[in-house]
Amino acid sequence: MNRRLGIGTIAIATLVLLAGCTAPLQTTEGDAPFGDRHRTISTSGSGEVSTEADRAVVTVAVTARADSAEGARSTVAADASEMREALREAGVDDDAVTTASYRVRPIVDSARESGEREVTGYEAVHAYRIETTPDAAGTVVDTAVGNGATEVYGVSFTLSDETRTELREQALERAMDSARDDADAIASAAGLSVTGVQSASTSGGYAPAYEVRETAADAGGAPTQFEGGSVTVSATVDVTFTAEA
Repeated sequence: MNRRLGIGTIAIATLVLLAGCTAPLQTTEGDAPFGDRHRTISTSGSGEVSTEADRAVVTVAVTARADSAEGARSTVAADASEMREALREAGVDDDAVTTASYRVRPIVDSARESGEREVTGYEAVHAYRIETTPDAAGTVVDTAVGNGATEVYGVSFTLSDETRTELREQALERAMDSARDDADAIASAAGLSVTGVQSASTSGGYAPAYEVRETAADAGGAPTQFEGGSVTVSATVDVTFTAEA
């Protein structure tokens, strides 16, 4: 009796299972193969734009040595004040002159036979960063050196913020065009067409034309002159494009 009931139960379960299999199979978008739902092509592109420098940055230093820290400090302060006034008279705005660095340090002589370190004096250094136009960079150097500056740390030629922003946009456009050209070529080889952009990121920057360095003695009696040269702004993009057959 119990054995016949077991056979009947198995038969009923089998019929229910078969009945369930007669219904149509259904899938959702989430169940679809990954390749059928998402087709992407990832490429990189670079672009650059060059133009003449429209900004020069001159870095000079006023230095002094004295027996005491106060003596070195006060001498530098007086010479720096003289230099600032001369720059104003030359047409350089106060906003264009900023402090790059400042220090007062002891001068130590460690070459004594006893090996002891001896403070022989003090040195004060006040370095300034002066922004100007490329055409006026030589005049700024001559004015600074002739009125208290003892060293020129360097002169670099670069771009104003406005020009750099404009060229950066152009470089990005060229980089995106390059990345899209590669994506179109890959898509065509795979029998696909690019339909849009899924994600994009960028990097890049600009490089100054060149830098020079000299001491005050290098300027000589002739006026200092510079050639600004060109500045290049570059950009690189990494782009993931969507594509379909």
